[in-house]
Amino acid sequence: MKVILNQTVPKLGKTGQVVTVKDGYARNYLFPKGLAIFADRGQLKTLDRKNERMAAKLAETKASAEATKAKIDGQLIKIEGKVGRDLGKLFGAITSQDVADAIKKELGVDVEKKDVCLIEPIKRIGKHAVMVDLHRDVDAHITVQVFDPAHPELDVEAAAPVAEEAPEASEPEAEAVEA
Repeated sequence: MKVILNQTVPKLGKTGQVVTVKDGYARNYLFPKGLAIFADRGQLKTLDRKNERMAAKLAETKASAEATKAKIDGQLIKIEGKVGRDLGKLFGAITSQDVADAIKKELGVDVEKKDVCLIEPIKRIGKHAVMVDLHRDVDAHITVQVFDPAHPELDVEAAAPVAEEAPEASEPEAEAVEA
């Protein structure tokens, strides 16, 4: 089924794009949330007229989006979160609004919450890759590090070696099974 996206959907497309998706995904997710509309002839003609009007405006805003990308692309943003009893899992979640506020606070760049593309809210401590949609043709990628100052032992660098040790522990078991 062909649909026209009303908003940027991560891993699918950007606002105004015509994409092909499965029927169930469109009916059960995109349409109810208002993220897309069915792409019939009338809607496609309306989209073409809208794109022609927006082309001039997009050319003007692309230069400012490129400048913003130069400032924030590849940056590390730190956001404080509170950890529950299950260490590593946050109370609440880090939302796109929290990320936009942190970008403004740390980098001095004003980014709207709708431009921060999170598939789902961040609910764990650690580093998370986040895309910021600045313009139809310009995307910036930042890294968000969530930490809890009350639990410095949960630092991201300390958690990484633990993940690497787990496969090594399973290898001797595999050798014992083969023997």
